Amino acid sequence: GGDIGAGLKGLLGGEIKQYVSMMEESRDESIQRCIDHAKELGANAIITMRMDSDSISQNMQEVLAYGTAVVIEKED
Repeated sequence: GGDIGAGLKGLLGGEIKQYVSMMEESRDESIQRCIDHAKELGANAIITMRMDSDSISQNMQEVLAYGTAVVIEKED
């Protein structure tokens, strides 16, 4: 039933709350994975962080977060 309702809402216009919620969760998860990976590399910051999303299939989206892991040190 949810996909049918979402399909109708998509045709008629408007925000599909379930999909928006899933995309927000996916975005947050991809950012956290990027942070975790940077920490594993010994970095304490990520610069030039970017987000990208793409359709994998009709019912699937992928969300990517990427950037450059760096070590920032305070100048004396």
